[in-house]
Amino acid sequence: MRDEHVPAGGRLQMPRSRGAASGFLLILLGIWGALIPFVGPLFNFAFSPDREWVWTAARGWLEVLPGVATAVGGFLLLSSRNRFTAMLGAWLTVFAGAWFVVGRALAGPLGLGDVGTPIAATESGRVGLELAYFYGLGALIIFLGGIALGRLSIRSARDVRHAQRTAMTTTEPTEPVASDDVTEIRPADEEPQPRRRTLGGMFGRGDRLAHR
Repeated sequence: MRDEHVPAGGRLQMPRSRGAASGFLLILLGIWGALIPFVGPLFNFAFSPDREWVWTAARGWLEVLPGVATAVGGFLLLSSRNRFTAMLGAWLTVFAGAWFVVGRALAGPLGLGDVGTPIAATESGRVGLELAYFYGLGALIIFLGGIALGRLSIRSARDVRHAQRTAMTTTEPTEPVASDDVTEIRPADEEPQPRRRTLGGMFGRGDRLAHR
């Protein structure tokens, strides 16, 4: 769309539904990533130490932190009508998803602790835990955050119409401006009196009779 059709400040306005679906899914994924290390041991679906509701530094840095960041970014996408705020939330989810993927590899050099090993009897079970806790979860968050960024980077005709409606509803009616022109009002006794005509003047003979 051409810029002249967009009102002042309208480029940042967008319908709330633009990031609603992605935001809702990202909130769910963030809650999953932050809570699964504490409730997973209840279902034998965990990393060691397989004890529920046990806080460790590794769980805080590698699971709770990116999970909370994903949920916050998803909430910004879900609730914001401002394009800049929504894009900030989308970028936050992308970084959080990337941390889910690479966090374990950087935990040792950064001294963040170790989340342990997957508690599973089979190789497929251990792979499932790795995907559900870190790699698959992070990849899905990055995917949804990238989709949200792509949608937010495009200003569609629907966005322009939404910005125009918002500008129309927020515009206050202007009050009439008093004019500086002054109208002179004469008193009733100063109005010019109508000129009385004589009977001769009515027939056009008054002047002729006066010169005779």
